[in-house]
Amino acid sequence: MPIVGLLCGREYAFPPAFLDRVNKLGAKDGVTAEFVKIGGTKMGEKPRYQVIVDRISHEVEYYRGYLKHAALQGTYVINNPFWWTADDKYFNYAVASKLGIAIPKTVLLPQKGYPKDIDLTAESLHNLTYPVDWDGFLDYVGRPAILKPYSGGGWKHVYKVNNVTELLEAYDKTAPYCMTLQEFVDFDKYVRCFTFGKSDIVPVHYDPKERRYLVEHDYLSPALGARVVKDAQTINQALGYEMNTIEFAIKGDIPYAIDFLNPAPDFERDRITEFYFEMVLDKMSRLVIDRALRGAPANPWPRWEEMLGVGAANGFTGAPAATAQSASASVTTSLPAGAPPAAKTK
Repeated sequence: MPIVGLLCGREYAFPPAFLDRVNKLGAKDGVTAEFVKIGGTKMGEKPRYQVIVDRISHEVEYYRGYLKHAALQGTYVINNPFWWTADDKYFNYAVASKLGIAIPKTVLLPQKGYPKDIDLTAESLHNLTYPVDWDGFLDYVGRPAILKPYSGGGWKHVYKVNNVTELLEAYDKTAPYCMTLQEFVDFDKYVRCFTFGKSDIVPVHYDPKERRYLVEHDYLSPALGARVVKDAQTINQALGYEMNTIEFAIKGDIPYAIDFLNPAPDFERDRITEFYFEMVLDKMSRLVIDRALRGAPANPWPRWEEMLGVGAANGFTGAPAATAQSASASVTTSLPAGAPPAAKTK
């Protein structure tokens, strides 16, 4: 009997409703759902769960380690814990840009400071150039600009700056985080896309100033809506995320993808509205039931290497056997000129 496990933190509306919905919809196929319960994991221990939906491991290191081990044992984890660990927003922007998606101009910045428990001296940072070309970076991205973490969420440590003075004042508050400086898109429209299983995309009118969802089904024109959906599908296909939100700031007819590293999106009823809460429940429940019955372990791996033409099908990590065979086939062993012959073995 396939069991779906939910790993979550301080959520109130979504978890019980999700478990109840999966148990109801999955009953005919023998699929059940429950909260994940763990307290120490033996190496090689077979997981109880066919599928795990992860909404908290980014904050609890033991959970992330457990999920990697569960994936090794064959559990289908949403979202892939290996890639989530490695991913960051700056890399996201670079990949999406190479895939032809509109991205604001972005600069990755050295950190203002470092965690106190790390023993760093000036010699540790001799590879960094100094001084930083703050004016040059602002000339590149434009004024005003947005200073925000290269990996983070929840609108934390985000600053809008208009000049070097404001940039440095904000930057001085950012230690120990690594930050990006990004072009400010003076948008006409703003959408946040719920995504389920990479290809099922639901663009939603979102007010970033009030941080609220608005139920307005004709908010985008058919052509603009189609481009937003296509770009969101491309992003999720490249990064492997099956539970995500992707934000687009739309200026004129161009949707700029400005945030798409949200592998544990907000699903609480009072924030996403009753309409979208019901939609999320239905789509997430049907997704995990399908994965419990038919999910292939390789499906959540990123595919950006394949899509950019720099790796094997399904990515280096997604197709290790094929990559290893290809590498082995290209290896030749030869001795430099004048070297003595290798000793023979009996």
